[in-house]
Amino acid sequence: MHHLDDIDIAILKHLQKNGRAQRNKIAKIVNLSVPSVSERMRKLEEKKLIDGYHAVLNAQKFGFDIIAYIFVEVDNSSYHSSFVNSVVQEPEVQECHSITGDGSHILKIATKNTVSLERLLSRIQSWEGVKKTRSNIVLSTFKETREIPISDHKVEHEL
Repeated sequence: MHHLDDIDIAILKHLQKNGRAQRNKIAKIVNLSVPSVSERMRKLEEKKLIDGYHAVLNAQKFGFDIIAYIFVEVDNSSYHSSFVNSVVQEPEVQECHSITGDGSHILKIATKNTVSLERLLSRIQSWEGVKKTRSNIVLSTFKETREIPISDHKVEHEL
């Protein structure tokens, strides 16, 4: 278990809001030198507390007008690796989660229109072991974030 101090927490909170923040701005916020902030960030990255820095693109500006969640029921666990491999190869799948309840997995997808959604569903339904799908199309989004509410100073991680 790794213990984070208030400065690490402040750096992580700031990076969650602005991953492009310049180190000198972060240094000013946490009252440290730029080399000290850089070293702390390097250690947070090494400990895998920071997975990466990414631009979040506006899907609609690129013509991806449909966001949907597809519940998938895979017949049994013998198809798991085949299913995961198919998911990884499919560019319109943004997220894949193993779930409890209805189905075995849920996919978040971004696609251009209903025609491309129908084609994608057809491909997914043809994957080995896929027994059933159920789709929910997003009409509007009021909140979407990757931020986690960090406040505890204890973080479990693998070294």
